[in-house]
Amino acid sequence: MSGNGFHVHGPHDHELEHAAQHEPKGMAGQLAVITAVLATVGAMFSYMGGATQANAALYKNDAAIKKTEASNQWNYYQAKSSKQSLAELALDLSSSEEQRAKYRDKIARYDKEKNEIKEKAEALENDSTEFNHRSDEQMHQHHRWAQATTALQISIALAAIALLTKRRWMKGATLGVGAIGVLLGALAWFHV
Repeated sequence: MSGNGFHVHGPHDHELEHAAQHEPKGMAGQLAVITAVLATVGAMFSYMGGATQANAALYKNDAAIKKTEASNQWNYYQAKSSKQSLAELALDLSSSEEQRAKYRDKIARYDKEKNEIKEKAEALENDSTEFNHRSDEQMHQHHRWAQATTALQISIALAAIALLTKRRWMKGATLGVGAIGVLLGALAWFHV
């Protein structure tokens, strides 16, 4: 390059411009396209893996909340049982029929309240179990996405090795491992 904005291209510059303007050919061009496709698919798989992991954590959190609510209901149930037991003791110790009738009513009321509380506690425990099941399903799916992403990353690394060594069998290995990654991604997609 000279001073007054005049620029002279060398033969190497011309070749680089020519290569950049035309479609890449040969194994290097094919590996570049394969790598780009694998990286794109891998990015999508990675996103899905992160999303399923986040969903699993949310479901696990919901399960813990429902379990705590169920525990609170069981504590309430125990309190009602204690009151019922005290009313039964008072019934046994009462001498007047008026007092005995009052304690019989309390016992019946506590028994009814306990049954309602028990149903609510059991429903909350069922909800907790369902959220845990959903969390487990999401974690299984997350592991599939992670396996698929890992296979695609290995495939990209094999593509780089194939490019450096110019070994055709490495290109085949790149495609094979990439196909395994896509298969694992399909299994994740279909929840297998």
